[in-house]
Amino acid sequence: MKVKSPGWAGAAIASGALAAGIAVATAIPAAASTAAPGSPAAAVTDATTAQALQPWPVLRQGPNSQWPRVTVRSLQYLLNARGAKLAVDGAFGPNTKAAVVKFQRSRHLTSDGVVGAATWRALIVTVQRGSTGPAVRAVQDQINFRNLRNGHTLNVDGIFGPNTALAVRAFQRAMATEIPGFGVDGIVGPRTWQALVTEALSG
Repeated sequence: MKVKSPGWAGAAIASGALAAGIAVATAIPAAASTAAPGSPAAAVTDATTAQALQPWPVLRQGPNSQWPRVTVRSLQYLLNARGAKLAVDGAFGPNTKAAVVKFQRSRHLTSDGVVGAATWRALIVTVQRGSTGPAVRAVQDQINFRNLRNGHTLNVDGIFGPNTALAVRAFQRAMATEIPGFGVDGIVGPRTWQALVTEALSG
């Protein structure tokens, strides 16, 4: 599901509350899931939300012209979070393929160097306030990609601080208006990752 971005990212970061150092709002829209994580109700909601999202991208060595470079950069950041040492350049070259194959072998996946749903699900790293590292950089990079003003809503520093938390919640709230039940919790887990890498809410 790709829809035009309403400029939520830049507006959220520019808010006076953030500038004043006020903590991220914790209100969750009625459309968001309120089921306890891990409960049967949460599992059903999670599955329903996943079906409403676009399928995970399929990436392979080459131009991947169907997807913007930020999608390949997210892959590279996530591979680095799993121990690779790739230059994050948005180009799926032989080094990225080799890192994908190595990761797939380590997880007993089909080691063909093609990144589909199973590889994405194994790669993603759940991040939230206080997290650091390449996976956080991927989130920040994706948020910046959706900012129609200047592309620099967040510093891509790998630190999940208050600005990143606010932007993630703003993204989740925007998703919840499109997909009832989309969780608004400030945590980048499987469903938020899927929305991010499938370019939901991008222009």
